[in-house]
Amino acid sequence: MEEYTREPCPWRIVDDCGGAFTMGLIGGGVFQSIKGFRNAPSGMGRRLVGSLAAIKQRSPIIAGNFAVWGGMFSTIDCALIHIRKKEDPWNSIISGAATGGILAARNGLPAMAGSAFIGGVLLALIEGVGILFTRLSAEQFQPQPPVFEDPSQLGQQPGGYSFQ
Repeated sequence: MEEYTREPCPWRIVDDCGGAFTMGLIGGGVFQSIKGFRNAPSGMGRRLVGSLAAIKQRSPIIAGNFAVWGGMFSTIDCALIHIRKKEDPWNSIISGAATGGILAARNGLPAMAGSAFIGGVLLALIEGVGILFTRLSAEQFQPQPPVFEDPSQLGQQPGGYSFQ
C-alpha cells in the first residue's frame, strides 16, 4: 500500500492554499447556487439565472477566504514544525487555534479568544478522529499468534475416523 507523504514545508503552504481555494470554490458554488435559486423570482429560467449570478458574485470571495485560512494555517504549522523540531498533532491544534484568533483580530479580543478556542477544538476533533481511524485500521495488520494443532487430534479426520 502506498503511503501518502506531504510536500516539504515551503511548498506545503502553496499546496494547502490552492487546495483550500478549490474546496471553497466548489463548496461556495454549490451553496450559492442553492441560495441564488431560492432567492430568485419565480419561473425556472429566472431561478437558473439567479443561481448563476449568485455563483459568479460570491463563490470567488468564499474561495479567497478559504485560501487565506489554508495559507495561514499551513504557514503557522510549518513555523511550529521548524520551532518544535517535530511533527505531531499538537502542531495542527495550535495552528488551528492561532489561525482562528488571527483572522478574528479585527473584531476585538473576545472574538479572537472565541475564534481561537473554536479553531483549536475543531482541529483537536479532526486530529482525534484521524488518530482513532489510524489505530482501528492498524489492528487488522497486527501479526496473529500461530495456531498449533492438538497432537492428539493429528491422526483423526473430521468424521471421527483415524488412519492407524
